[in-house]
Amino acid sequence: MKNKNSTNQIDLDIRGMTCESCVLHVTRAIQSVPGVKKADVPGWESGMATVIAAPELNLAALSAAVSKAGYTASVRAINNLYPATTSGTNPGRKPDFDLMVIGGGSAGFAAAIKGAELGFRVGLVNSGTIGGTCVNIGCVPSKTLIRAVESFHQAGQRRFAGVQTMAGHLDWTQVIAHKDTLVNELRQSKYVDVLAAYPNITLLEGRARLNGDHIIEVDDKPHTYGKLILATGASPWAPPIPGLADTPYLTSTSALALVELPGSLIVLGANAVGLELAQIYARAKVAVTVLEVLPRIAPFEDEDISAALHSELEAEGMRIITNFKTKQVAYRDGRFILNGQVNETPMTLSAGQLLVATGRRPNTAGLGLEEAGVELGKHGEVLVNATLQTSRLDVYAAGDVTGRDMFVYVAAYAGQLAAENALTEVGRTYDAAYIPRVTFTDPQVASAGLTESQARQQGYEIKVSVLPMKYVPRALAAGDRRGLVKLVVNAMNDQILGAHILAPEGGEMIQTAVIAMRFGIPVQQLRATMFPYLTNAEALKLAVLGLEKDISQLSCCAG
Repeated sequence: MKNKNSTNQIDLDIRGMTCESCVLHVTRAIQSVPGVKKADVPGWESGMATVIAAPELNLAALSAAVSKAGYTASVRAINNLYPATTSGTNPGRKPDFDLMVIGGGSAGFAAAIKGAELGFRVGLVNSGTIGGTCVNIGCVPSKTLIRAVESFHQAGQRRFAGVQTMAGHLDWTQVIAHKDTLVNELRQSKYVDVLAAYPNITLLEGRARLNGDHIIEVDDKPHTYGKLILATGASPWAPPIPGLADTPYLTSTSALALVELPGSLIVLGANAVGLELAQIYARAKVAVTVLEVLPRIAPFEDEDISAALHSELEAEGMRIITNFKTKQVAYRDGRFILNGQVNETPMTLSAGQLLVATGRRPNTAGLGLEEAGVELGKHGEVLVNATLQTSRLDVYAAGDVTGRDMFVYVAAYAGQLAAENALTEVGRTYDAAYIPRVTFTDPQVASAGLTESQARQQGYEIKVSVLPMKYVPRALAAGDRRGLVKLVVNAMNDQILGAHILAPEGGEMIQTAVIAMRFGIPVQQLRATMFPYLTNAEALKLAVLGLEKDISQLSCCAG
Protein backbone atom coordinates (compact mmCIF):
# COMPACT_ATOMS: atom_id res chain seq x y z
CA MET A 1 0.00 0.00 0.00
CA LYS A 2 1.09 3.58 -0.57
CA ASN A 3 1.81 5.82 2.37
CA LYS A 4 -0.40 8.82 1.72
CA ASN A 5 1.86 11.04 3.85
CA SER A 6 5.03 10.20 1.94
CA THR A 7 6.46 11.77 -1.18
CA ASN A 8 8.24 10.38 -4.21
CA GLN A 9 11.29 11.75 -5.96
CA ILE A 10 10.95 11.29 -9.71
CA ASP A 11 13.99 11.76 -11.92
CA LEU A 12 13.08 12.65 -15.50
CA ASP A 13 15.08 12.68 -18.71
CA ILE A 14 14.01 15.77 -20.70
CA ARG A 15 14.67 15.98 -24.44
CA GLY A 16 14.28 19.07 -26.60
CA MET A 17 15.64 21.83 -24.32
CA THR A 18 17.96 24.27 -26.11
CA CYS A 19 18.09 27.40 -23.89
CA GLU A 20 17.27 28.85 -20.47
CA SER A 21 13.76 29.74 -21.64
CA CYS A 22 13.20 26.03 -22.17
CA VAL A 23 14.03 25.46 -18.50
CA LEU A 24 11.25 27.86 -17.52
CA HIS A 25 8.74 26.24 -19.89
CA VAL A 26 9.49 22.72 -18.66
CA THR A 27 9.39 23.78 -15.00
CA ARG A 28 6.00 25.44 -15.43
CA ALA A 29 4.64 22.43 -17.32
CA ILE A 30 5.67 20.06 -14.53
CA GLN A 31 4.30 22.34 -11.81
CA SER A 32 0.92 22.41 -13.56
CA VAL A 33 0.35 18.69 -12.89
CA PRO A 34 -1.76 17.88 -9.81
CA GLY A 35 0.30 16.19 -7.13
CA VAL A 36 3.60 17.92 -7.96
CA LYS A 37 5.10 19.62 -4.88
CA LYS A 38 8.39 20.81 -6.36
CA ALA A 39 10.12 20.83 -9.74
CA ASP A 40 13.83 21.41 -10.30
CA VAL A 41 15.38 21.67 -13.79
CA PRO A 42 19.15 22.27 -13.28
CA GLY A 43 19.85 24.01 -16.58
CA TRP A 44 18.91 23.14 -20.14
CA GLU A 45 22.24 21.36 -20.74
CA SER A 46 21.46 18.81 -18.03
CA GLY A 47 18.61 17.26 -20.01
CA MET A 48 16.86 16.28 -16.82
CA ALA A 49 14.42 17.33 -14.12
CA THR A 50 13.78 16.27 -10.53
CA VAL A 51 10.20 16.21 -9.28
CA ILE A 52 8.98 15.89 -5.70
CA ALA A 53 5.41 14.67 -5.77
CA ALA A 54 2.64 12.93 -3.89
CA PRO A 55 2.43 9.13 -4.38
CA GLU A 56 -0.84 9.47 -6.31
CA LEU A 57 0.76 11.59 -9.05
CA ASN A 58 -0.29 10.42 -12.52
CA LEU A 59 2.94 9.86 -14.46
CA ALA A 60 1.10 9.83 -17.76
CA ALA A 61 -0.27 13.30 -16.99
CA LEU A 62 3.24 14.46 -16.13
CA SER A 63 4.59 13.22 -19.47
CA ALA A 64 1.63 14.74 -21.32
CA ALA A 65 2.17 18.16 -19.74
CA VAL A 66 5.82 18.25 -20.78
CA SER A 67 4.87 17.07 -24.26
CA LYS A 68 2.25 19.82 -24.56
CA ALA A 69 4.98 22.36 -23.79
CA GLY A 70 6.97 21.04 -26.75
CA TYR A 71 9.42 18.67 -25.04
CA THR A 72 9.69 14.95 -24.25
CA ALA A 73 9.92 13.47 -20.77
CA SER A 74 10.68 9.90 -19.71
CA VAL A 75 11.06 8.52 -16.21
CA ARG A 76 14.63 7.63 -15.24
CA ALA A 77 13.95 6.60 -11.66
CA ILE A 78 11.38 6.80 -8.87
CA ASN A 79 12.42 6.56 -5.25
CA ASN A 80 10.08 5.42 -2.48
CA LEU A 81 7.30 4.36 -4.85
CA TYR A 82 6.74 1.23 -2.80
CA PRO A 83 7.25 1.87 0.92
CA ALA A 84 6.51 -0.77 3.53
CA THR A 85 4.27 -3.71 2.66
CA THR A 86 1.60 -4.70 5.13
CA SER A 87 3.17 -8.08 5.77
CA GLY A 88 6.41 -9.97 5.21
CA THR A 89 9.56 -10.72 7.09
CA ASN A 90 11.15 -7.29 6.66
CA PRO A 91 8.60 -4.44 6.69
CA GLY A 92 9.89 -1.26 5.12
CA ARG A 93 12.54 -2.96 3.01
CA LYS A 94 12.74 -1.82 -0.59
CA PRO A 95 11.74 -4.72 -2.87
CA ASP A 96 14.32 -6.46 -5.04
CA PHE A 97 12.38 -5.38 -8.12
CA ASP A 98 9.77 -2.69 -8.69
CA LEU A 99 8.23 -4.98 -11.31
CA MET A 100 8.53 -8.74 -11.66
CA VAL A 101 7.43 -10.33 -14.95
CA ILE A 102 6.95 -14.08 -15.30
CA GLY A 103 7.34 -15.21 -18.90
CA GLY A 104 9.96 -14.52 -21.56
CA GLY A 105 7.69 -14.29 -24.60
CA SER A 106 6.10 -11.36 -26.41
CA ALA A 107 3.86 -10.18 -23.55
CA GLY A 108 6.61 -10.60 -20.97
CA PHE A 109 9.23 -8.78 -23.01
CA ALA A 110 6.84 -5.94 -23.83
CA ALA A 111 5.97 -5.55 -20.14
CA ALA A 112 9.61 -5.67 -19.03
CA ILE A 113 10.73 -3.12 -21.63
CA LYS A 114 7.88 -0.74 -20.78
CA GLY A 115 8.79 -0.99 -17.10
CA ALA A 116 12.45 -0.29 -17.89
CA GLU A 117 11.55 2.66 -20.11
CA LEU A 118 9.54 4.14 -17.24
CA GLY A 119 12.66 3.94 -15.09
CA PHE A 120 11.82 0.95 -12.89
CA ARG A 121 13.91 -2.04 -11.84
CA VAL A 122 12.50 -5.11 -13.59
CA GLY A 123 13.01 -8.82 -12.97
CA LEU A 124 12.15 -11.00 -15.98
CA VAL A 125 11.67 -14.68 -15.16
CA ASN A 126 11.99 -17.20 -17.98
CA SER A 127 11.87 -20.98 -17.95
CA GLY A 128 13.04 -22.81 -21.05
CA THR A 129 13.84 -21.28 -24.44
CA ILE A 130 13.56 -17.52 -24.38
CA GLY A 131 11.25 -15.80 -26.84
CA GLY A 132 7.98 -17.61 -26.20
CA THR A 133 5.67 -19.14 -28.77
CA CYS A 134 5.84 -16.80 -31.75
CA VAL A 135 9.51 -16.80 -32.62
CA ASN A 136 10.23 -20.39 -31.55
CA ILE A 137 7.22 -22.58 -32.33
CA GLY A 138 4.54 -20.29 -33.76
CA CYS A 139 4.38 -17.41 -36.21
CA VAL A 140 7.98 -17.34 -37.45
CA PRO A 141 8.51 -21.05 -38.22
CA SER A 142 5.00 -21.60 -39.57
CA LYS A 143 5.04 -18.59 -41.89
CA THR A 144 8.50 -19.54 -43.12
CA LEU A 145 7.23 -22.99 -44.11
CA ILE A 146 4.09 -21.47 -45.62
CA ARG A 147 6.13 -19.24 -47.91
CA ALA A 148 8.46 -22.08 -48.90
CA VAL A 149 5.66 -24.44 -49.98
CA GLU A 150 3.81 -21.55 -51.63
CA SER A 151 6.85 -20.97 -53.81
CA PHE A 152 6.96 -24.69 -54.59
CA HIS A 153 3.24 -24.71 -55.34
CA GLN A 154 3.25 -21.70 -57.65
CA ALA A 155 6.45 -22.08 -59.64
CA GLY A 156 8.03 -24.67 -61.85
CA GLN A 157 11.47 -23.67 -60.66
CA ARG A 158 12.21 -20.87 -58.18
CA ARG A 159 14.69 -20.04 -55.47
CA PHE A 160 13.20 -19.10 -52.09
CA ALA A 161 15.59 -17.69 -49.48
CA GLY A 162 18.32 -20.08 -50.53
CA VAL A 163 15.98 -23.08 -50.82
CA GLN A 164 15.79 -24.64 -54.28
CA THR A 165 12.22 -25.56 -55.23
CA MET A 166 11.81 -27.44 -58.48
CA ALA A 167 8.78 -28.75 -60.29
CA GLY A 168 7.80 -32.04 -58.69
CA HIS A 169 10.46 -31.92 -55.97
CA LEU A 170 10.82 -30.11 -52.66
CA ASP A 171 13.87 -30.66 -50.48
CA TRP A 172 12.02 -30.77 -47.16
CA THR A 173 15.19 -31.26 -45.12
CA GLN A 174 16.55 -28.03 -46.58
CA VAL A 175 13.28 -26.20 -45.89
CA ILE A 176 13.34 -27.27 -42.23
CA ALA A 177 17.00 -26.28 -41.92
CA HIS A 178 16.28 -22.82 -43.33
CA LYS A 179 13.38 -22.43 -40.91
CA ASP A 180 15.53 -23.40 -37.94
CA THR A 181 18.27 -20.97 -38.97
CA LEU A 182 15.83 -18.07 -39.20
CA VAL A 183 14.26 -18.93 -35.84
CA ASN A 184 17.67 -18.98 -34.16
CA GLU A 185 18.67 -15.65 -35.74
CA LEU A 186 15.46 -13.89 -34.70
CA ARG A 187 15.52 -15.33 -31.19
CA GLN A 188 19.01 -13.93 -30.73
CA SER A 189 18.43 -10.52 -32.33
CA LYS A 190 14.89 -9.81 -31.10
CA TYR A 191 15.08 -11.26 -27.61
CA VAL A 192 18.53 -12.14 -26.27
CA ASP A 193 20.34 -9.12 -27.72
CA VAL A 194 17.50 -6.74 -26.82
CA LEU A 195 18.04 -7.33 -23.10
CA ALA A 196 21.53 -5.87 -23.36
CA ALA A 197 19.99 -2.48 -24.20
CA TYR A 198 18.09 -2.38 -20.88
CA PRO A 199 20.50 -2.57 -17.91
CA ASN A 200 17.62 -2.22 -15.44
CA ILE A 201 16.11 -5.53 -16.63
CA THR A 202 17.51 -8.58 -14.83
CA LEU A 203 16.90 -11.96 -16.49
CA LEU A 204 16.21 -14.74 -13.98
CA GLU A 205 16.28 -18.23 -15.48
CA GLY A 206 14.14 -20.81 -13.69
CA ARG A 207 10.63 -21.81 -12.72
CA ALA A 208 8.63 -19.29 -10.72
CA ARG A 209 6.12 -19.72 -7.93
CA LEU A 210 4.29 -17.18 -5.81
CA ASN A 211 5.07 -17.62 -2.14
CA GLY A 212 3.75 -15.02 0.27
CA ASP A 213 3.01 -11.30 0.12
CA HIS A 214 5.06 -9.69 -2.65
CA ILE A 215 7.41 -12.68 -2.73
CA ILE A 216 8.16 -14.94 -5.67
CA GLU A 217 10.49 -17.91 -5.72
CA VAL A 218 12.59 -18.68 -8.79
CA ASP A 219 13.95 -22.21 -8.48
CA ASP A 220 13.35 -21.90 -4.70
CA LYS A 221 15.28 -18.62 -4.39
CA PRO A 222 13.02 -15.84 -3.02
CA HIS A 223 12.74 -12.38 -4.57
CA THR A 224 10.53 -9.50 -3.46
CA TYR A 225 8.62 -7.27 -5.84
CA GLY A 226 6.36 -4.25 -5.95
CA LYS A 227 4.05 -5.33 -8.77
CA LEU A 228 3.85 -8.60 -10.70
CA ILE A 229 2.79 -9.39 -14.28
CA LEU A 230 1.91 -12.94 -15.32
CA ALA A 231 2.81 -13.57 -18.97
CA THR A 232 3.37 -17.32 -19.09
CA GLY A 233 1.52 -17.91 -22.37
CA ALA A 234 -0.34 -21.04 -23.45
CA SER A 235 0.36 -24.52 -24.83
CA PRO A 236 -1.37 -26.85 -27.32
CA TRP A 237 -4.36 -28.66 -25.85
CA ALA A 238 -5.82 -32.00 -26.87
CA PRO A 239 -9.42 -33.04 -26.13
CA PRO A 240 -10.08 -36.12 -23.95
CA ILE A 241 -10.79 -38.48 -26.87
CA PRO A 242 -10.54 -42.15 -25.83
CA GLY A 243 -7.17 -43.59 -26.88
CA LEU A 244 -5.66 -40.30 -28.06
CA ALA A 245 -3.29 -39.85 -25.11
CA ASP A 246 -1.77 -43.28 -25.83
CA THR A 247 -0.73 -42.32 -29.38
CA PRO A 248 2.29 -40.32 -30.66
CA TYR A 249 0.14 -37.61 -32.22
CA LEU A 250 1.56 -34.31 -33.44
CA THR A 251 0.89 -30.89 -31.93
CA SER A 252 1.45 -27.59 -33.70
CA THR A 253 4.93 -27.59 -32.13
CA SER A 254 6.07 -31.01 -33.31
CA ALA A 255 4.37 -30.61 -36.70
CA LEU A 256 6.73 -27.73 -37.44
CA ALA A 257 9.75 -29.89 -36.70
CA LEU A 258 9.08 -33.01 -38.79
CA VAL A 259 12.22 -33.82 -40.73
CA GLU A 260 10.46 -36.31 -43.02
CA LEU A 261 7.22 -35.82 -44.87
CA PRO A 262 4.53 -38.41 -44.12
CA GLY A 263 2.58 -40.01 -46.91
CA SER A 264 -0.72 -38.99 -45.34
CA LEU A 265 -1.90 -36.70 -42.56
CA ILE A 266 -5.14 -36.20 -40.65
CA VAL A 267 -5.61 -32.75 -39.10
CA LEU A 268 -8.03 -32.63 -36.20
CA GLY A 269 -9.32 -29.05 -35.98
CA ALA A 270 -10.01 -26.53 -38.75
CA ASN A 271 -9.32 -23.19 -37.13
CA ALA A 272 -6.33 -21.00 -38.03
CA VAL A 273 -3.49 -23.25 -36.85
CA GLY A 274 -4.98 -26.45 -38.23
CA LEU A 275 -5.71 -24.93 -41.63
CA GLU A 276 -2.31 -23.30 -42.00
CA LEU A 277 -0.45 -26.51 -41.18
CA ALA A 278 -2.82 -28.61 -43.30
CA GLN A 279 -2.10 -26.49 -46.38
CA ILE A 280 1.65 -26.57 -45.74
CA TYR A 281 1.68 -30.36 -45.88
CA ALA A 282 -0.88 -30.61 -48.68
CA ARG A 283 1.28 -28.37 -50.86
CA ALA A 284 4.29 -30.51 -49.98
CA LYS A 285 2.41 -33.39 -51.67
CA VAL A 286 1.10 -35.04 -48.51
CA ALA A 287 -2.44 -36.49 -48.69
CA VAL A 288 -4.26 -34.34 -46.11
CA THR A 289 -7.67 -34.81 -44.52
CA VAL A 290 -9.04 -32.05 -42.27
CA LEU A 291 -11.68 -32.89 -39.66
CA GLU A 292 -13.83 -30.28 -37.92
CA VAL A 293 -16.43 -31.02 -35.24
CA LEU A 294 -18.41 -27.85 -36.10
CA PRO A 295 -20.49 -27.38 -39.27
CA ARG A 296 -17.83 -25.30 -41.07
CA ILE A 297 -14.11 -24.68 -41.19
CA ALA A 298 -12.72 -21.40 -39.83
CA PRO A 299 -15.80 -21.48 -37.59
CA PHE A 300 -15.19 -18.10 -35.94
CA GLU A 301 -14.95 -16.22 -39.23
CA ASP A 302 -17.83 -14.82 -41.24
CA GLU A 303 -19.84 -17.59 -42.91
CA ASP A 304 -19.20 -16.27 -46.44
CA ILE A 305 -15.46 -16.31 -45.79
CA SER A 306 -15.56 -19.85 -44.38
CA ALA A 307 -17.51 -21.17 -47.35
CA ALA A 308 -15.23 -19.54 -49.91
CA LEU A 309 -12.07 -20.78 -48.15
CA HIS A 310 -13.52 -24.30 -47.98
CA SER A 311 -13.97 -24.28 -51.76
CA GLU A 312 -10.45 -22.98 -52.41
CA LEU A 313 -8.78 -25.60 -50.20
CA GLU A 314 -10.78 -28.45 -51.68
CA ALA A 315 -9.87 -27.20 -55.15
CA GLU A 316 -6.21 -27.78 -54.22
CA GLY A 317 -6.99 -31.39 -53.40
CA MET A 318 -7.42 -31.20 -49.63
CA ARG A 319 -10.14 -33.44 -48.17
CA ILE A 320 -12.34 -31.59 -45.67
CA ILE A 321 -14.96 -33.22 -43.45
CA THR A 322 -17.11 -31.08 -41.15
CA ASN A 323 -19.50 -32.21 -38.42
CA PHE A 324 -17.03 -34.99 -37.61
CA LYS A 325 -17.16 -36.27 -34.03
CA THR A 326 -14.13 -38.37 -33.13
CA LYS A 327 -15.09 -41.29 -30.90
CA GLN A 328 -11.80 -43.13 -30.56
CA VAL A 329 -8.17 -42.96 -31.71
CA ALA A 330 -5.72 -45.86 -31.99
CA TYR A 331 -2.18 -46.28 -33.27
CA ARG A 332 -1.38 -49.62 -34.92
CA ASP A 333 1.40 -50.71 -37.26
CA GLY A 334 2.65 -47.17 -37.73
CA ARG A 335 -0.76 -45.73 -38.62
CA PHE A 336 -3.41 -43.70 -36.80
CA ILE A 337 -6.96 -45.04 -36.88
CA LEU A 338 -9.80 -42.62 -36.12
CA ASN A 339 -13.30 -43.89 -35.52
CA GLY A 340 -16.03 -41.28 -35.54
CA GLN A 341 -19.29 -40.21 -37.09
CA VAL A 342 -20.64 -37.54 -39.40
CA ASN A 343 -24.25 -36.63 -38.72
CA GLU A 344 -24.73 -39.98 -36.93
CA THR A 345 -23.15 -41.94 -39.83
CA PRO A 346 -20.11 -43.99 -38.68
CA MET A 347 -16.79 -43.29 -40.42
CA THR A 348 -13.28 -44.67 -40.03
CA LEU A 349 -10.18 -42.84 -41.24
CA SER A 350 -6.51 -43.77 -41.31
CA ALA A 351 -3.25 -41.86 -41.91
CA GLY A 352 0.46 -42.02 -41.27
CA GLN A 353 0.40 -38.94 -39.03
CA LEU A 354 -2.22 -37.23 -36.88
CA LEU A 355 -2.04 -33.54 -36.03
CA VAL A 356 -4.22 -32.37 -33.15
CA ALA A 357 -4.93 -28.64 -33.58
CA THR A 358 -7.86 -28.18 -31.23
CA GLY A 359 -6.76 -25.06 -29.42
CA ARG A 360 -4.44 -23.89 -26.64
CA ARG A 361 -4.78 -23.63 -22.88
CA PRO A 362 -3.03 -21.13 -20.55
CA ASN A 363 0.16 -22.12 -18.71
CA THR A 364 -0.82 -21.56 -15.07
CA ALA A 365 -0.11 -24.91 -13.39
CA GLY A 366 2.57 -24.96 -10.71
CA LEU A 367 2.71 -21.18 -10.20
CA GLY A 368 0.83 -21.23 -6.90
CA LEU A 369 -1.68 -18.72 -8.24
CA GLU A 370 -4.85 -19.92 -6.56
CA GLU A 371 -3.06 -20.34 -3.23
CA ALA A 372 -1.89 -16.72 -3.62
CA GLY A 373 -5.42 -15.49 -4.27
CA VAL A 374 -5.23 -15.12 -8.07
CA GLU A 375 -8.55 -16.25 -9.50
CA LEU A 376 -8.55 -18.60 -12.50
CA GLY A 377 -11.24 -19.49 -15.04
CA LYS A 378 -12.55 -22.94 -15.98
CA HIS A 379 -9.72 -23.52 -18.49
CA GLY A 380 -6.99 -22.30 -16.14
CA GLU A 381 -6.91 -18.81 -17.60
CA VAL A 382 -6.04 -15.87 -15.36
CA LEU A 383 -9.11 -13.70 -14.90
CA VAL A 384 -8.48 -9.96 -15.31
CA ASN A 385 -10.49 -6.76 -15.33
CA ALA A 386 -10.48 -4.08 -18.03
CA THR A 387 -7.06 -2.81 -16.89
CA LEU A 388 -5.59 -6.37 -16.87
CA GLN A 389 -5.51 -6.45 -13.07
CA THR A 390 -6.21 -9.80 -11.41
CA SER A 391 -8.12 -10.53 -8.22
CA ARG A 392 -4.90 -9.60 -6.38
CA LEU A 393 -4.29 -5.86 -6.58
CA ASP A 394 -0.53 -6.22 -6.99
CA VAL A 395 -0.78 -8.81 -9.78
CA TYR A 396 -1.61 -8.20 -13.46
CA ALA A 397 -1.69 -10.60 -16.43
CA ALA A 398 -1.13 -10.19 -20.17
CA GLY A 399 -1.08 -12.31 -23.30
CA ASP A 400 -2.24 -15.87 -23.91
CA VAL A 401 -2.32 -16.69 -20.18
CA THR A 402 -5.57 -14.70 -20.00
CA GLY A 403 -7.14 -17.12 -22.49
CA ARG A 404 -8.25 -14.55 -25.04
CA ASP A 405 -7.09 -12.87 -28.25
CA MET A 406 -4.09 -15.18 -28.72
CA PHE A 407 -2.06 -13.13 -31.19
CA VAL A 408 1.55 -12.05 -30.71
CA TYR A 409 0.83 -8.38 -31.43
CA VAL A 410 -2.05 -8.40 -28.95
CA ALA A 411 0.24 -9.95 -26.35
CA ALA A 412 2.78 -7.15 -26.90
CA TYR A 413 0.05 -4.52 -26.61
CA ALA A 414 -1.31 -6.12 -23.44
CA GLY A 415 2.14 -6.47 -21.89
CA GLN A 416 2.85 -2.77 -22.28
CA LEU A 417 -0.63 -1.87 -21.03
CA ALA A 418 -0.32 -4.08 -17.96
CA ALA A 419 3.10 -2.65 -17.07
CA GLU A 420 1.96 0.94 -17.43
CA ASN A 421 -1.16 0.32 -15.36
CA ALA A 422 0.73 -1.60 -12.68
CA LEU A 423 3.51 0.95 -12.28
CA THR A 424 1.76 4.27 -12.87
CA GLU A 425 -1.86 3.40 -12.04
CA VAL A 426 -2.93 5.32 -15.13
CA GLY A 427 -5.91 2.97 -15.53
CA ARG A 428 -5.84 2.45 -19.30
CA THR A 429 -8.36 -0.13 -20.50
CA TYR A 430 -7.79 -3.09 -22.79
CA ASP A 431 -9.52 -2.49 -26.13
CA ALA A 432 -10.20 -5.59 -28.23
CA ALA A 433 -12.93 -4.17 -30.47
CA TYR A 434 -10.73 -3.63 -33.52
CA ILE A 435 -8.10 -6.39 -33.22
CA PRO A 436 -7.17 -7.68 -36.70
CA ARG A 437 -6.97 -11.44 -37.22
CA VAL A 438 -5.06 -13.15 -40.01
CA THR A 439 -5.06 -16.83 -40.98
CA PHE A 440 -2.11 -17.41 -43.30
CA THR A 441 -3.68 -19.88 -45.66
CA ASP A 442 -3.50 -19.08 -49.37
CA PRO A 443 -5.68 -17.16 -49.97
CA GLN A 444 -5.35 -15.51 -46.57
CA VAL A 445 -8.22 -14.78 -44.21
CA ALA A 446 -8.04 -11.33 -42.61
CA SER A 447 -10.78 -9.90 -40.44
CA ALA A 448 -11.64 -7.47 -37.68
CA GLY A 449 -14.77 -6.75 -35.70
CA LEU A 450 -18.16 -8.41 -35.94
CA THR A 451 -19.35 -10.95 -38.48
CA GLU A 452 -22.69 -10.34 -40.18
CA SER A 453 -24.33 -12.90 -37.91
CA GLN A 454 -22.85 -11.36 -34.76
CA ALA A 455 -23.95 -7.86 -35.77
CA ARG A 456 -27.52 -9.01 -36.32
CA GLN A 457 -27.56 -10.96 -33.05
CA GLN A 458 -26.42 -7.83 -31.21
CA GLY A 459 -29.33 -5.87 -32.65
CA TYR A 460 -27.52 -3.59 -35.08
CA GLU A 461 -29.27 -2.28 -38.15
CA ILE A 462 -26.67 -3.07 -40.78
CA LYS A 463 -25.67 -2.65 -44.39
CA VAL A 464 -23.58 -5.38 -46.02
CA SER A 465 -21.35 -5.28 -49.07
CA VAL A 466 -19.77 -8.38 -50.60
CA LEU A 467 -17.15 -7.73 -53.29
CA PRO A 468 -15.71 -10.72 -55.19
CA MET A 469 -12.02 -10.16 -55.92
CA LYS A 470 -12.75 -10.71 -59.61
CA TYR A 471 -13.94 -7.08 -59.69
CA VAL A 472 -10.63 -5.74 -58.36
CA PRO A 473 -8.34 -4.57 -61.22
CA ARG A 474 -5.20 -5.69 -59.39
CA ALA A 475 -6.58 -9.23 -59.11
CA LEU A 476 -7.34 -9.25 -62.83
CA ALA A 477 -3.87 -8.01 -63.72
CA ALA A 478 -2.23 -10.56 -61.43
CA GLY A 479 -4.33 -13.38 -62.85
CA ASP A 480 -5.53 -14.40 -59.39
CA ARG A 481 -9.21 -13.70 -58.77
CA ARG A 482 -9.65 -15.84 -55.66
CA GLY A 483 -11.55 -14.50 -52.69
CA LEU A 484 -13.85 -11.69 -51.61
CA VAL A 485 -14.13 -8.64 -49.38
CA LYS A 486 -17.09 -8.23 -47.06
CA LEU A 487 -18.00 -5.16 -45.04
CA VAL A 488 -20.59 -5.04 -42.26
CA VAL A 489 -21.60 -1.42 -41.67
CA ASN A 490 -23.73 0.21 -38.98
CA ALA A 491 -26.61 1.76 -40.92
CA MET A 492 -27.17 4.36 -38.20
CA ASN A 493 -23.74 6.03 -38.32
CA ASP A 494 -22.04 4.55 -41.41
CA GLN A 495 -19.16 3.13 -39.37
CA ILE A 496 -17.64 -0.28 -40.03
CA LEU A 497 -18.66 -2.95 -37.54
CA GLY A 498 -16.73 -5.72 -39.26
CA ALA A 499 -14.37 -6.24 -42.18
CA HIS A 500 -13.69 -9.68 -43.63
CA ILE A 501 -11.26 -10.50 -46.43
CA LEU A 502 -10.31 -13.67 -48.27
CA ALA A 503 -7.58 -12.84 -50.76
CA PRO A 504 -3.94 -13.46 -51.60
CA GLU A 505 -2.03 -11.31 -49.09
CA GLY A 506 -5.31 -10.40 -47.42
CA GLY A 507 -3.38 -9.59 -44.25
CA GLU A 508 -1.82 -6.64 -46.07
CA MET A 509 -5.28 -5.27 -46.92
CA ILE A 510 -7.11 -5.35 -43.59
CA GLN A 511 -5.34 -2.47 -41.86
CA THR A 512 -7.25 0.24 -43.73
CA ALA A 513 -10.48 -1.11 -42.28
CA VAL A 514 -8.88 -1.53 -38.84
CA ILE A 515 -7.85 2.13 -38.76
CA ALA A 516 -11.34 3.17 -39.83
CA MET A 517 -12.83 1.10 -37.02
CA ARG A 518 -10.28 2.28 -34.46
CA PHE A 519 -10.91 5.96 -35.09
CA GLY A 520 -14.58 5.86 -36.10
CA ILE A 521 -14.08 6.90 -39.73
CA PRO A 522 -17.41 6.61 -41.61
CA VAL A 523 -17.44 4.64 -44.86
CA GLN A 524 -18.38 7.79 -46.76
CA GLN A 525 -15.00 9.24 -45.81
CA LEU A 526 -13.32 6.09 -47.08
CA ARG A 527 -15.32 6.45 -50.28
CA ALA A 528 -14.01 10.01 -50.70
CA THR A 529 -10.40 8.95 -50.05
CA MET A 530 -8.05 8.23 -52.96
CA PHE A 531 -6.72 4.68 -53.10
CA PRO A 532 -3.81 3.84 -55.42
CA TYR A 533 -4.90 2.07 -58.59
CA LEU A 534 -3.89 -1.50 -59.28
CA THR A 535 -3.50 -2.41 -55.64
CA ASN A 536 -5.48 -4.96 -53.67
CA ALA A 537 -6.05 -2.28 -51.02
CA GLU A 538 -8.37 -0.60 -53.54
CA ALA A 539 -10.77 -3.47 -52.87
CA LEU A 540 -11.80 -1.75 -49.61
CA LYS A 541 -12.96 1.32 -51.49
CA LEU A 542 -14.74 -0.79 -54.09
CA ALA A 543 -16.50 -2.67 -51.30
CA VAL A 544 -17.65 0.65 -49.86
CA LEU A 545 -18.95 1.65 -53.30
CA GLY A 546 -20.75 -1.67 -53.38
CA LEU A 547 -22.99 -0.48 -50.56
CA GLU A 548 -24.75 1.83 -53.03
CA LYS A 549 -23.68 0.86 -56.57
CA ASP A 550 -23.42 -2.17 -58.84
CA ILE A 551 -19.65 -2.72 -58.94
CA SER A 552 -19.87 -4.66 -62.19
CA GLN A 553 -21.07 -1.48 -63.92
CA LEU A 554 -18.18 0.76 -62.82
CA SER A 555 -15.29 1.77 -65.06
CA CYS A 556 -11.67 1.60 -63.83
CA CYS A 557 -10.85 4.14 -61.09
CA ALA A 558 -14.55 5.09 -60.86
CA GLY A 559 -15.71 6.60 -57.59
